[in-house]
Amino acid sequence: MALIESSKKIITYRGKTVDELKNLDVREFAKYLKSRQRRAVLRQFQDIENFVSRAKKKAEKNKTIKTHIRNLIIVPQMVGMKLQIYNGREFVPIEVTGHMLGHRFGEFSMTRAKIKHSGAGIGATKGSKAKAKK
Repeated sequence: MALIESSKKIITYRGKTVDELKNLDVREFAKYLKSRQRRAVLRQFQDIENFVSRAKKKAEKNKTIKTHIRNLIIVPQMVGMKLQIYNGREFVPIEVTGHMLGHRFGEFSMTRAKIKHSGAGIGATKGSKAKAKK
C-alpha cells in the first residue's frame, strides 16, 4: 500500500505543499507569489476572503458556485472547489487544482473561441459562385 501512496505526486508551490498553504492567511500566502500577483492579492485580500467564505457556504448547501469575477487570484483555500466562471456568453465549469495557484479565474475561462479556418465561402471566389449555381 505504501507504493500506491508514494506514486501519487504531491503538488507543491514554492516548496510548500497545498495543505501547508491552506493553513496560511491570504496575506501570508501573498509572500510566496510573484510580485504582480502579490500586489493584486494585497490590494484585494478582503474581496478574496469574502469570495472564499461565500463559496464555502454555497458548497455546504450543494449549490453551484457561479461568478462573474474574472480578476480574482486563486489562493490555496479555493483548491478543490468546483466553480463556474462567466466568459461573457456562458458559465464555464472549472475545478480548482494546486497547479492554478497564483493565476486568475479569467485565465481558465476563455472569452474568445479558437478560430477554425476552412474552405472559402460561397461568393468568396469566382469558382465558388459556379458551385453555388449547380
